[in-house]
Amino acid sequence: MRKAFSLLAASVAAVAAPANADTICEWMDFANKVETAAAPPPTAPRTGEHDRAQTQVALAMFEALNAIDRRYESYLGLAKDDAKADQSAAAATAAYQVLLAHYPSQKAALDESYAMSIDSVANAAARESGQRIGKAAAALALKAGLVDPAVAQIPYTPRAPTGVWVPTQLPVFPPYYLAQKPWFIGRVDAVRPIPPLALTSERYARDLDEVRRLGSKTSSARTPHQTLMARYRITPDMMPALRLIADGGSRRPVENARLFALYQMINDDALLAIADAKLHYDYWRPITAIRNAETDGNPATTAEPGWEPLIATPNHPEYPCGHCIGAAATAELMKSQYGNTPASGVRVASRSIPNAAVQVLPSWDKWAEEVSFSRILGGVHYRFSNDVGEDMGRKVTRMALGGYMRPLRK
Repeated sequence: MRKAFSLLAASVAAVAAPANADTICEWMDFANKVETAAAPPPTAPRTGEHDRAQTQVALAMFEALNAIDRRYESYLGLAKDDAKADQSAAAATAAYQVLLAHYPSQKAALDESYAMSIDSVANAAARESGQRIGKAAAALALKAGLVDPAVAQIPYTPRAPTGVWVPTQLPVFPPYYLAQKPWFIGRVDAVRPIPPLALTSERYARDLDEVRRLGSKTSSARTPHQTLMARYRITPDMMPALRLIADGGSRRPVENARLFALYQMINDDALLAIADAKLHYDYWRPITAIRNAETDGNPATTAEPGWEPLIATPNHPEYPCGHCIGAAATAELMKSQYGNTPASGVRVASRSIPNAAVQVLPSWDKWAEEVSFSRILGGVHYRFSNDVGEDMGRKVTRMALGGYMRPLRK
């Protein structure tokens, strides 16, 4: 969801100027480039050491700017500081320090880019004050959101009758994942939903038939546009929408920093919540359910042994829908920023088809609905799982907005 790094605007006034509107976007872009450059080979074991790096960058920038331009509750408890400190220097320093701690192998590129940013700030006193605040914010952010040593890390155990083979590739959620500390929801199971539908229910049979018809690799019921959307929405690129908000002429830099911090932190919590529910219920995917429908005890379902989904089935249990919780959580956050139906439309690009144009939809609710439907079109989720995932996402965001980083009364 990021693009490229560019220089920060100079600060030349006697009183330190605020960071320019794109500062936060640019450093989040740059953080993504650094992370990509430092990525280990795909075959390397996942350790989780850098899972929260992007979030810590965003949070550090928010804390640094909020210490200078106090508008919100501090998440990390950073005290109000020098109002004349340069905000560009503070944001750049906060991001730089977090990135350097995570990716020392990228030190040369980080040092060069940071030097360009800092050299553009002419007011020495304001620059130094901003750097000091940025360092303090980064130090706090690097200690936040880590794995909780008090939480037991339990390896996933495939469930099968004794002696019967099951696929041996383990889920994408390693044991440490659910031991990460939530930002807002308190516990990973705080929004865990009720169990999935009974296999013998009428709704189950109806939803299974829907994904069988629309989500098949060879479906004739799915339109060409729907086929494109199933692929387009596998990995969304939110930066067009985030930039539209951040570039709003009346927004203060700390507002933009808070937006990015909330976006990252809410999505972290949404992922924790979905991992908890998926591993707890261990519910079968459509490809398994459709090929084995003769065993579900439901007379309204029919087995189709050769059925395949349009897109690759993700390597983790089905219930609830992960894309759905993420989309609904993001939509709820964006609605809090500039309403459900922004004048420019909802503009979200694709990372799964990166050379495709940005799609525009009329509202955030419609975008979340379309993301959910795309998972049915792809053949990897049921509608009842989508509905539950969306509800979880809205709950996560409401918990975040209702209890953390709230606007201060002036």
